[in-house]
Amino acid sequence: MYTDKTVEPHFDVDRLIARANRILGEHPMHLRRRIRIAAGCVFAFTAHAVHAQSYPAKPIRMIVPYSPGGGSDAVARLLGQRMTERFGQTVIIDNRAGAASMIGTELVARAAPDGHTLLLTDAPVTINPFVHAKVNYDVLRDFAPVSLAASSPLMLVVHPSVPAQTLQEFIALARAQPGKLSLGSGGNGATTHVVGEMFQQRAGIKLIHVPYKGTGPALADVVAGQIPATFTTTPGAVPFLKAGKLRALAVTTLKRTQGAPEVPTFDEVGIRDVEASNWYGVMAPAGLPKAILTTLNTEIVEAVRAPDLRERLVSLALEPITTTPEEFRTFIAAELKKWAAVVKSANIRAE
Repeated sequence: MYTDKTVEPHFDVDRLIARANRILGEHPMHLRRRIRIAAGCVFAFTAHAVHAQSYPAKPIRMIVPYSPGGGSDAVARLLGQRMTERFGQTVIIDNRAGAASMIGTELVARAAPDGHTLLLTDAPVTINPFVHAKVNYDVLRDFAPVSLAASSPLMLVVHPSVPAQTLQEFIALARAQPGKLSLGSGGNGATTHVVGEMFQQRAGIKLIHVPYKGTGPALADVVAGQIPATFTTTPGAVPFLKAGKLRALAVTTLKRTQGAPEVPTFDEVGIRDVEASNWYGVMAPAGLPKAILTTLNTEIVEAVRAPDLRERLVSLALEPITTTPEEFRTFIAAELKKWAAVVKSANIRAE
């Protein structure tokens, strides 16, 4: 049972000293110092426990830095519903789209670190610092990672008219026609753009980049045959694969995805180090008390591991995944390092 009342323990040190001195006969000054140290430790422990028990004291706002309807929004609403049930406090999903997710992300970075404002973040948070001229937060300094919740690979898809049945055939086609095949993306500096550059570097090919205002429009033009290929999200591609309107060549994770198990990985077909995921996780403002961080991590991990929620994520072509806060921080640091190198070598800049 959670409460919003804060109880602070009270210690009458002088009274404790007098009583202890009668019993032990120790010099009052020495005894006073020992008791004050012990009292401080007890107070810190008790305050820590009370802080955890009193959370959450009001509704929790989970910021989604995108418009409603996307993958981040879907994951946030699934988690929010389960956390509402568990906490007995409403989790409000607040969509704050704009500036390639940076508006909503900065909002959380500046929020009070009390656990009542959270961020449902994704892969672009580790790419934006390198493709945008100004980012008003530091991902590792200004946030407390809580846990990953889900991920899915990106997928290289082509229109059925493209004369390449496999990834190797597509690469051979690109090498035979250097600078002629185009590759759509969700925009300059978007995840699909950066992954596309990574692929070209690893495969030793050069494609014409065609940026769109979002992954959806790029995918729509591949389906319509306006451009031959794009990297896209697995959930977005699966319906078109089943309808025969797209052909998938490879996915960007080391293991095949449950959403499209017939599609090989880049690694399987001999193109190494094209590894990326469209991941989703929860972060809070830096300075979050450890007791609350532990509570949040426990609740998210239990939510994601619940069979019904896992089934729902899989139905969306997402892979359920959980981490400790420390593992999530290590993952973010590795992502930042990887994308910094790709962006620098490809000289990518967002418009």
